[in-house]
Amino acid sequence: MASDKRYFPISGDGRDVVPFENAAEAWFWFIDAQQARNDGARITAGQGLYPRPCEPMDILKVAEGLYRNRRLVMDHFLVLRHYGRRGYMPDANRIKESRAFTLWNEAMERIEPILIRKEIVRKRDMFPHPDWAHQALVFEQQQWGGRA
Repeated sequence: MASDKRYFPISGDGRDVVPFENAAEAWFWFIDAQQARNDGARITAGQGLYPRPCEPMDILKVAEGLYRNRRLVMDHFLVLRHYGRRGYMPDANRIKESRAFTLWNEAMERIEPILIRKEIVRKRDMFPHPDWAHQALVFEQQQWGGRA
């Protein structure tokens, strides 16, 4: 049944949920939870250090949906699994990891907008400080000897 596969955000236990900062953080969390489950841990909603806005399998469902729609391929999953288990992203500066770096970034770029839309990942501010324009103007004028 289609309703079984829908995403239902976690809420209502009185604690504020903490969205992930980016898709990579969500992916590493999913991998850690899956490894704990494989090792025999019983996963219970709301028992983590931070209450998260989803269950670990919600992250996988997003990636699987992208795979079914041919937005991710098996090479993406192999890289995501390998580096997810290691706990770090591929390094672009290492020759042997350059292809993995490209695949990792492609996967994250495709996963993250969906996680943002589902409010699993925090929406990034284009300009983190509300007074960014004034600060930029002051900096520019200082650089060129003008006055603010």
